[in-house]
Formats: sequence, C-alpha cells, structure tokens
Amino acid sequence: MQGDCISLGGQLKNHWVTVSRIIKKLGNKYSAVKYLNKCLYSVGMGNNDYINNYFMRKNYNTSHQYTPEQYARVLIRQYSRQIETLYHNGARKFALFGAGVVGCTPNSISLYDTKGKACVEEINNAVTLFNQQLISLVDNLNRNLTGAKAIYVNSYLMGSGDPSVLGFKVANVGCCPVDQYGQCAPSKTPCQNRTEYVFWDAFHPTEAGNRVTASRSYKAYLPNDTYPMDISHLVQL
Repeated sequence: MQGDCISLGGQLKNHWVTVSRIIKKLGNKYSAVKYLNKCLYSVGMGNNDYINNYFMRKNYNTSHQYTPEQYARVLIRQYSRQIETLYHNGARKFALFGAGVVGCTPNSISLYDTKGKACVEEINNAVTLFNQQLISLVDNLNRNLTGAKAIYVNSYLMGSGDPSVLGFKVANVGCCPVDQYGQCAPSKTPCQNRTEYVFWDAFHPTEAGNRVTASRSYKAYLPNDTYPMDISHLVQL
C-alpha cells in the first residue's frame, strides 16, 4: 500500500491547524498574519491529476467527461480558490511550480504508446495546456490579490531538452527496480551511480535532478525558467 494521498484541500486544512498554533504562540491573529506575510509559499500541483487520474482511464472517467482544455480549466479554477485560501490565511509570496514533463516519466513510457517518440506526446500536450493556464493564473493573482506576488516556475522547461548536457546518462528508467505501483521495491537494490539517473523510480526525480530544478528556480538560468521573476527576487520583495 502507498498510504493515503492528502489532497491540496486537505493540506490547506492542516495548514490552518499550523496557523492556529502560530496565532496562539504570537498572541493574536494580526501578529501571525504579519509573520506569515514574510514567508515563501512553494506550491506545486497538477502532476498527479494527470498521472493518477486523467490518464488512468481504467479507474477514472475524467478523460471522458472533459477534453484536455476543459480539464485544465477545471484544475486551474480549483487551484485559484485554494491559493486564495492561503492568501486569506496570511500568505503573500507564492512560487507556483508548473507540472513537469509527465509524458517522459518511466511510468508513462512503459504504460503508453510513444508512437516512435521519446515521450508520450498526448500526455505532454495535456500538461502544457495546464501550464499555459497556470501562467494566466499567476497574472490574475498578481492583479487581484492586494499585496501578494506570485511567480510561475517552469518545471516543464527544466525537465525538457537533452539530459546528457547536465551529465545524466539514463532518463527512460529509474535508478531503483520498482514494484507494481512504480515505486522502489523494498527488497531490491538501487543503482550505485544514482547521479547519472534523471529518475529515482518510475515517477520521481533523483536528488541530482531535483538539484537542477531547485537551482534554476531560485536563480533562473534561462529567461523562461520563471515568470515574472525567480525566487531569489521574490523573497526580496
């Protein structure tokens, strides 16, 4: 069993428990909100909505209910409300991470027809629609939430391109042998040269992969890595 997956809505409820404790610690809500105004909120969603829902057609009928364009809009509408909830609880600085190159994960490559391509383009095209609308959401948040500043982190771009340029040698399989869920099998030994792998299991990047994303998120390497600024500038506001 993989355990429970806590929805973003559930995480927001847990966040409010933490905020309540901060209020109690600082003595009043005003002091707590003033404190939270200075914090950086790093938020990422979307990947699992495609991996474990929209393209899991045997288990969910979402892809029959919505076109990829409609599904992206549904996700963004809900996401907008959730970010506004954080805002009303004191959050002011948001780094919103876009969905990654989901069609290039070992899981997607092993389950779906790549049609001769390196990745599953149908999945990547759907994810791109979500990311495009996420950029629009960032603009809307910056226009409509007084005192707030949101940025978009282009995880998709950072996961694209030739991984060998960054020293990676294996991108189509994970470092560890996986179980039926695509996660590391407990009884199996992972690879020894893990810095050469993009993926740890069938879904998740290795530490080396995450270091690349973290570095480019904080200090943009390419102009399109982040929008409208990188995290290093966001935290200075």
